Amino acid sequence: MPKAFSLRLPDKQEAAAAVESLLQMQELLEKGAGIHRLTLVSESGDKQILQVPALALRLFGEILSEIAVGHAVRVVAIHAELSTQEAANLLDVSRPTLVKLLDAGVMPHTKAGSHRRVKFTDLVAYQEQRDAASRAAMDEIAAQAQKLRMGYREGK
Repeated sequence: MPKAFSLRLPDKQEAAAAVESLLQMQELLEKGAGIHRLTLVSESGDKQILQVPALALRLFGEILSEIAVGHAVRVVAIHAELSTQEAANLLDVSRPTLVKLLDAGVMPHTKAGSHRRVKFTDLVAYQEQRDAASRAAMDEIAAQAQKLRMGYREGK
């Protein structure tokens, strides 16, 4: 395992290399699922072939995208079960708001002693349902606006 490094902003050379890498990886990133074989070549010419799952390749692409625009990056593991604070952070809500959702039965959870735990899969399912409801509401508002001839109309 490589040694830990301190969090820092990428320099211009690193950002430019990230942009170039993204351009070269574009086709692989669009292929979707599966295992990809990558050949790594060191500056001394040593080669190593890696088998990389598409999920890891997409994550690498996201990392490169952030570096390309000059952002610092840190990868954080998301466990199968989350604390209420971790779950709230992922939903971008406050912890008390998340606790209210749990207590209202909107999202399943378990208790370990006095601590609530939320399964990551349940959190993702809730987020997808919430996003679908939001999109449906937006579509309804847009349809009403069209019906009342308000706002944007095609051809104008």
